[in-house]
Amino acid sequence: MAEIVNLNRFRKTAARQEARAKADANAAKFGRTKAQKQLEQTQAQKARDLLDGAKRDDDGR
Repeated sequence: MAEIVNLNRFRKTAARQEARAKADANAAKFGRTKAQKQLEQTQAQKARDLLDGAKRDDDGR
């Protein structure tokens, strides 16, 4: 006698695996971690502060 299987379960499992694979591919292609984003933001802020600190105030004299 054959084992009874629920086809909906197999369809949903296959759909989840496909979605997970697509998400992993997109994360590898586009994604950055929160730490990477924060590091880039702090580096940009530090560079802006350095440039602002090096500006000269010309009074037009």
